[in-house]
Amino acid sequence: MIWNPSEGIDIGFFTVRYYSLMFVIAFGLGWYIMKKIFNRENEPIEKLDTLFIWTVVATLLGARLGHVIFYQPEYFIKHPMEILLPFRFEPQFEFTGFQGLASHGAAVGIIITMYFYSKNVIKRPILWVLDRVVIPVSCGAIFVRIGNFFNSEIYGHVTSGDPFYAVKFIREEAFWESHNLKYITGATNANDGYNLIQHDPKFTEVLSQIPYRHPAQLYEAGLYVFVFLILFFLYWRTKAAEKQGLIFGYFLILLWSVRFVVEYVKDSQGGIEESLKLFTTGQWLSIPFILVGIYYLFMAEKPIQE
Repeated sequence: MIWNPSEGIDIGFFTVRYYSLMFVIAFGLGWYIMKKIFNRENEPIEKLDTLFIWTVVATLLGARLGHVIFYQPEYFIKHPMEILLPFRFEPQFEFTGFQGLASHGAAVGIIITMYFYSKNVIKRPILWVLDRVVIPVSCGAIFVRIGNFFNSEIYGHVTSGDPFYAVKFIREEAFWESHNLKYITGATNANDGYNLIQHDPKFTEVLSQIPYRHPAQLYEAGLYVFVFLILFFLYWRTKAAEKQGLIFGYFLILLWSVRFVVEYVKDSQGGIEESLKLFTTGQWLSIPFILVGIYYLFMAEKPIQE
């Protein structure tokens, strides 16, 4: 499969990027799922609006800072303006969107935010909140990874073109770090250049040099579907929600175990793995979450008093 999607949906005066659209879908479905949960728990919808706003801010801010801290601290120390602005200033000014978002940072941001939400808004124990909010979070993770696939980022290791699942990412960053797209094609626009590489017979040789890779984003998204379904089942069809911390524990174990396993076929993202070589950065960061999940799996046997 050759993968060279457009940046998004052109509506004339504006292009809706697929990555941004996936975030909109994720947050929209999250709000809908939490509305059902709030109705079941007899909580006012006004408190859900606050939860929604806080979660959006916590997710984006936590994910961005997580990427800066865990994956590219040296780069952002030299380019601090790019931390919270969707632009690249060197070697030339360019609108990039927020291309560096770390799920581990988002998780930390959400957990911290839920603490303040539980104390100041809903007046429930934080584990009560976390047991419920992780259900839409696991659903949202599916669409974030689909967004990564559209962005041709966080792809997998190189593989042969024989397997049906192998994908040639025309826009993959690793290849174009050592090749000049505008020089090769003569196109002034990057999108035009990528399309020429894919369709113009003159660039068949260049196209053949772009490797086939594992679509790690889709592997992860597919496995997250099962995580979501398991958590959804636990809340709606069992009494797991009566044991505070139990669903949260399952979430931490399941979601971060998926991340740990998929990392084995994922291309290096850099970070601490350069010095701690036993695991990738994503795996090292997933281990604490899994251990905390195991802790809550056992401690949830005794309901925590409000």
